[in-house]
Amino acid sequence: MSFQGRSFLLVVISLVFAVAAFGQMGSFGHNVADMKFTTIPPLPTCATGSVQNGDPSSGPSFIHARAQSGCTIPWHWHTPNEHLVIVSGVARIDMKDAKSVILRPGGFAKLESKHVHQFHCVSTCQFYVYSDMAFDLHYVDKAGTEITPADALKAVKETVATSMK
Repeated sequence: MSFQGRSFLLVVISLVFAVAAFGQMGSFGHNVADMKFTTIPPLPTCATGSVQNGDPSSGPSFIHARAQSGCTIPWHWHTPNEHLVIVSGVARIDMKDAKSVILRPGGFAKLESKHVHQFHCVSTCQFYVYSDMAFDLHYVDKAGTEITPADALKAVKETVATSMK
């Protein structure tokens, strides 16, 4: 990546973090120790999240997420673009028609709208996810046909979260 490309990426990441620092409900910022993490349907129960800014059900949002070692979010796609920054741990992102990427602390990935991918936490992960519009998740089978969360997660021996708790 060129110097200009790296500079642009640094500016974008800085802006995303600056927007997130204003937090929910007028709060200026959050520390991880103060965040309330919940399961989020239709993700697997091995992953939890804490919304830091916005409302994922209606518009752009910034979420701090955690996933246990071995947690897999199987093949899926989103309507919005998904921007992911690893804080700790190691994650692998597999993309249809692209090479897998291993992300370590500070690693960044932009997952384009409707591009099928899967996420696997190699070692306990903490990461930020920025979604540029209302967040959704569509699980698919090997043929690319949409399937239920229960069917998708059964294939990777995970359990679907049914409520936020």
